[in-house]
Amino acid sequence: MITVFGSINMDLIATTARLPAPGETVAGSSFATAAGGKGANQALAARRAGSVVHMAGAVGNDEFAGPALTLLEEAGTDLSAVAHVATSTGTALILVGDDGENMIAVVPGANGTVNATDAEAAVSAMSPKDVLMLQFEVPAAAVEAALVAARTRGVLTMLNTAPFTADTVRLARLADIVVANETEFELTVGGDVKDRAAREEALRRLHAETGQTFVVTLGGDGVMAIRDGEIVTAMGLKIEPVDTVGAGDTFCGYLAASLDQGFAFGDALRRAAVAGSLACLARGAQPSIPLAAAVDAAR
Repeated sequence: MITVFGSINMDLIATTARLPAPGETVAGSSFATAAGGKGANQALAARRAGSVVHMAGAVGNDEFAGPALTLLEEAGTDLSAVAHVATSTGTALILVGDDGENMIAVVPGANGTVNATDAEAAVSAMSPKDVLMLQFEVPAAAVEAALVAARTRGVLTMLNTAPFTADTVRLARLADIVVANETEFELTVGGDVKDRAAREEALRRLHAETGQTFVVTLGGDGVMAIRDGEIVTAMGLKIEPVDTVGAGDTFCGYLAASLDQGFAFGDALRRAAVAGSLACLARGAQPSIPLAAAVDAAR
């Protein structure tokens, strides 16, 4: 069983021919709304991957609260630990260029009310060997409380380092599995690790210090990880991306679900990478998350 403790948003998505430069206005070609939030995205991905998933977080008392939870509810996610609080639901403002790249601004809303007590309550319902997934769109104190409580209960923790904050490096040390993209990994190690040799050296150094599993997603170049002293790599699919929003969250959800379902680590990485690739073929963070049948057919 997987519990995701994290953010729940509504995404407001505008598409443009290209992303604007600072201070520039560009004409948009379309607008849509879609459920999002890194926590909710990862929960839906894990659920569509076939695992039993509990979502813990908060939404507001506005018109976005219901739609933000619709796809999670339709997928059969347990929402009993989602609080409804007297503020706005979290919102993400997203610009997507024709090349699939994006710019995002996030207004926390209800996500900012999540606290350490909520974290401890979510973890208290878990059993040893369950998987707890975390990100940084809820307050750092809540993330820390969840990680500490999970370690006490013997729960496996997976921490996604997005969005990177001042607390990320410190709190990442408390997780069993750390998932970062290339930029976040460089910030974690404090240096330039853009080539394969430097990245592998940094992974080995971190792993030797902590014993943790580290996973670095590299977009079209796949994924590199270290686990039990071994470097493991996997590739996704060769695609022409339509929208990369949510691809990383899809990867995280599928990785957690695959490990929860007993996949070998290398196979779990490949399955997650394929899922992340497929998520780039449609617009919207949650609508683009593929079902397990499509992912398993493609890998």
